[in-house]
Amino acid sequence: MNHMPEKDKVLSMLGLAVRSRNVVSGGFATEQAVKGGKACLVIIAEDASGNTRKKYSNMCKFYEVPYAYHGTKGVLGHSMGREERSVLAVTDRGFADSIRKHLVDSE
Repeated sequence: MNHMPEKDKVLSMLGLAVRSRNVVSGGFATEQAVKGGKACLVIIAEDASGNTRKKYSNMCKFYEVPYAYHGTKGVLGHSMGREERSVLAVTDRGFADSIRKHLVDSE
């Protein structure tokens, strides 16, 4: 499970997406993005609670939004320059596609 180079790629791309204002994070904002059709990819922290994991994976399946489990809450928050984050949504198709490519490579 130690794929640091690829994980770093995902996190650095997330950082770029954050700086270009193409990421929303936190439960409420992520839910709004998914339900509003703005989310292109949802990332759920690997150490998010069972409830959180279930809620967002089910929501993403229902709204047909791709999602992945990646990083810890601390790592996700840090990549955004924020506190811990359990969930976030990438709202730009280009960023979402390239992050997904690296997520697939790292599994």
